[in-house]
Amino acid sequence: MKADAKVWALALPIILSNITVPLLGAVDAAVMGHMDSAAYLGAVAVGGLIFDYIYWGFGFLRLATTGLASQALGRDDGDEARAVFARAGLIALVGAMGLWIGQSLIFQLARGLLEASAEVEALAEAYFTIRIWSAPAALMNYALIGWILARQDARGVLIQQVSINVINVALDLWFVMGMGYGVEGVALATVIAQYGGLLIGLIRLKGHLNALGGGWQRQRIFDLAQIKRLMGMNVDLFIRTVCLLTSFAWFTAQGAKMGDVVLAANAILLQFQQFTSYALDGFAHAVEVLSGHGVGRKDRVSFERAVKQSTRLAAFCALAFAGVYFVAGEAIIGLFTNLAPVIAQAETYLIWAVILPVVSVWSYQLDGIYFGLTQTSYLRNMMIVSLAIYLPLSLFLLSLYGNHGLWAAFTIFMGLRAITLGMTYPKVKQKVFA
Repeated sequence: MKADAKVWALALPIILSNITVPLLGAVDAAVMGHMDSAAYLGAVAVGGLIFDYIYWGFGFLRLATTGLASQALGRDDGDEARAVFARAGLIALVGAMGLWIGQSLIFQLARGLLEASAEVEALAEAYFTIRIWSAPAALMNYALIGWILARQDARGVLIQQVSINVINVALDLWFVMGMGYGVEGVALATVIAQYGGLLIGLIRLKGHLNALGGGWQRQRIFDLAQIKRLMGMNVDLFIRTVCLLTSFAWFTAQGAKMGDVVLAANAILLQFQQFTSYALDGFAHAVEVLSGHGVGRKDRVSFERAVKQSTRLAAFCALAFAGVYFVAGEAIIGLFTNLAPVIAQAETYLIWAVILPVVSVWSYQLDGIYFGLTQTSYLRNMMIVSLAIYLPLSLFLLSLYGNHGLWAAFTIFMGLRAITLGMTYPKVKQKVFA
């Protein structure tokens, strides 16, 4: 059971830190929801959405850094592990400079795509022009978290993430409720929190570098082949992320066509899935790190052991979530709303929230395994295939079974992600360990 304890040691801190993410969003919504106009809440939602899309585009800085650094550490190559972080850090800083320079264009583009009232747009712009100054810290934090996680220091990730969110929440309440700053206060709280997290992360990094040894080698850091590899992974992960976002957007849009009550009920049940994903991501990150170390050492036995142990624990966790939703799902729905029609609709389709954890856990795990293998092109290709099947299938099942058909198609989509990756897994594993 020592190996299981190792998986838990990596997964549990990540699960705990992930849970603070929806908490922060709830606090932002709560403080804005107590202003004298709904436009404040709408502005933070719109502004936050813009940054979600911007930063998702840089998500590779976390995912790729963990995979590449894990492999370097598995080979006991401290110089390359340092170079992995340096390359990610340089890309983060260059990307942040680009966001600063193009901030006006970015907001104007977002304004054209998002339909909002003049009041919401004005407040969203005020939010955006302040929060954009957090870009260097936000992107550097991705690189730091990815590298520190590769060192199997999940506790360090927990400390950094929780610190960011606690600082953010405290400053939210002070700036908005205490000083009356409005959306500007929410944005400023985020900026300060991100730089606070950056400082904590750099302190943690310094300790790891002292223990790791090795040195910074300019030739390695600016190795064009490695930079090209990193950027190639970025393109793969960006396309994969766009496809995943499209699946959720499509689901929401089809539900909206069935009326506000169905839309609201579906939104509540999707929160069940979101919460589950935050937890199961902990095991996906754990298998990414442990499998990456196995790949770096060319130790197939260690790799397969990490895959089996983390997947077994993830499956157990998924079953636990399904059980909780089956037993207490109706009570949980009641925490989200007191509107009787919405509650009735959500209870009608609750069974899908019960089924989804058991179906989706396999795709989350395979994502983590492929990140550890740094075979991101397969993640991209299989996501495209799954989405291409899901879109027409959802229309077909929707025409036959209504909202049940829509949920069935979404559940099949999650299963397809696992099936398509699972079909290529033996070939990919053989190639990596050849």
